[in-house]
Amino acid sequence: MQVGLIGLGKMGGNMARRLAAGGHQVVAWDQRPEAIEAIAREGAAPAGSLDDLVARLTPPRTIWIMVPAGAATEDTIAAVAPRLDRGDTIVDGGNTYFKDDIRRARELAARGLDYVDVGTSGGVWGARRGYCLMIGGSPGAVTRLTPLFRTLAPGQGAVLPSEGLRSGTTAHEGFLHCGPAGAGHFVKMVHNGIEYGLMQAYAEGFDILRHASNDGLPAGQRYDLDLAQVAEVWRRGSVIGSWLLDLAAMALAKDPGLDQFTGHVEDSGEGRWTVETAMEEEVPATVLTAALYARFRSRAAHTFADKVLSALRAQFGGHVEPPR
Repeated sequence: MQVGLIGLGKMGGNMARRLAAGGHQVVAWDQRPEAIEAIAREGAAPAGSLDDLVARLTPPRTIWIMVPAGAATEDTIAAVAPRLDRGDTIVDGGNTYFKDDIRRARELAARGLDYVDVGTSGGVWGARRGYCLMIGGSPGAVTRLTPLFRTLAPGQGAVLPSEGLRSGTTAHEGFLHCGPAGAGHFVKMVHNGIEYGLMQAYAEGFDILRHASNDGLPAGQRYDLDLAQVAEVWRRGSVIGSWLLDLAAMALAKDPGLDQFTGHVEDSGEGRWTVETAMEEEVPATVLTAALYARFRSRAAHTFADKVLSALRAQFGGHVEPPR
């Protein structure tokens, strides 16, 4: 299948590579010429401009945008939409706020364009592992793009579908049409809110383990624990095993004290939106809210737990701390 991909950063570049390796015709463009040149060496067709990208695609065109959420995405859609024809599709695979998706879908529909929002999870590992895709949009547009989703997703692999899962779904393949415009990013938003809570639980747990050797404790209650080995044993047979734990084990094995991190933990928006949505729905979300507030607090005073959080963000998303 043919697709134009705009934005060749950590996520977009790897998605272009996976699509090209999967046999799709990828036409790629980025503001950075070096990013275009790099992806061209791996099977994508380089575009010299937005006009060139659109001209290289056969209608009905698919333009997949992977740029930062907010102004960058808005500006890119505003630049691309007038260049397209009725029946073409714009896909936003970034971390957009779902209410913006609803507005965009309505505005683009007036031009005869389809809009599909794709919540994308997988981080910098997605090129190899595949991406979990949560999709919003019209059934027709989503069906047409299914070959792209199937290539990007991890597939069923060795994980069997849950007993009783309804037939006809693609959820067990790693991608799911969640509903109309905004539904994909809504599900991804809550996914990231949960991610905050899980990360915070691991971070606090390892902080407690680290302080078990504290001189203020009775001598018989002090334990000098190797956190890397604790994380490693938890990966095997434990009920708290997860990919996040795998990444924590990796980070601790390489840097037991996480000395390369200050513990300044940013948030990228989805955690805030999840808490705001919980308030609108009057749903108590105490763990997710506390996890968000812990990130705010980390910017004033740092703990070992904050270093764990920062290390996890670096592991799965390539997120770097602000300059010291």
